[in-house]
Amino acid sequence: MRSKLVASGLTIAIALMATSVRADVKAGVDAWSRGDYPAAIKEWRPLAINGDADAQFNLGQAYKLGRGVPVDFKLAEGWYRKAADQGHFQAEDNLGLILFQNGDRPKALPYIEKSAGRGEPRAQYVLATALFNGDLAKKDWVRAYALMTRASASGLSQASGSLSQMDQFIPLEQRQKGLAMARNLEAAEQRPQFAEAPAVKRPPRVPEPPIRVEDIPASSPEPKMPDKPVKVAMVEKPSMMKPKSTAPAPAPIAGPAWRVQLGAFGDQGNARALWSKLLGRFAALGGLQPYFVKAGNVTRLQAGPIAGKVGAERVCASLKASGQGCLVVGP
Repeated sequence: MRSKLVASGLTIAIALMATSVRADVKAGVDAWSRGDYPAAIKEWRPLAINGDADAQFNLGQAYKLGRGVPVDFKLAEGWYRKAADQGHFQAEDNLGLILFQNGDRPKALPYIEKSAGRGEPRAQYVLATALFNGDLAKKDWVRAYALMTRASASGLSQASGSLSQMDQFIPLEQRQKGLAMARNLEAAEQRPQFAEAPAVKRPPRVPEPPIRVEDIPASSPEPKMPDKPVKVAMVEKPSMMKPKSTAPAPAPIAGPAWRVQLGAFGDQGNARALWSKLLGRFAALGGLQPYFVKAGNVTRLQAGPIAGKVGAERVCASLKASGQGCLVVGP
């Protein structure tokens, strides 16, 4: 009888401990929502170190966004991985995208495949682009069109642009098959993947907009359209705010000026951080100035001005040779 009482007491103690941990994670989320990021980090860090998947994911978010801590994609990747290893779906989503962004595409692809299957729009966009181009995956225009259709339907503006370009090159029969597949994907995304667990209710995680495009890697280009140039949408006037730089001002350019696009971000701070990183790595960017072009909720990082399309293509070729994504942007 005594042994049963001891076991029962142990069960109660474990349950109380779990409830306390949940409360601490929620306290961090509440602090984050108030904008008190250091307080949120203080709540989550010890829990993350002790293996709490939600706290690990939230720390990954903090390092990715640079709130309460400096932006550090490697640390973000590490915390996402710890949470993903415990089956945390949101961590798996972000881990695949950040691995892709950091250039580790083969390791990223399995996560991106799983995320796309769950209906994650950013992963669907990246996977659709890979399937269209035949990069990292066997070319499959039907599935590429289906995934891009789903990403576009979720509100991802870049997916909508790519879908319009695909319309010009994918035969009608394959597009119709892609639309049918997209409807099946939509139905699958709406079905529950597992039964509701009767366990302790999990707290909310770090708030994230339904669609975030800053993690769509710059190295995932728009679909490669054979024998035709890819049209780039007109951009808004660059922000008047420019980062301090010791680089000399570019010489005046005769004729229309071209640019190269290096990435697209939901947070302009990440665009600025990438520019600082690339400027020190690539001599081809020397003498160019950054443009932080707003397009809806997205900030596009572009560099220029460059004399002529050939010059812009030369800059892109130099960057792509080292694994950095780059698009040529016309005047």
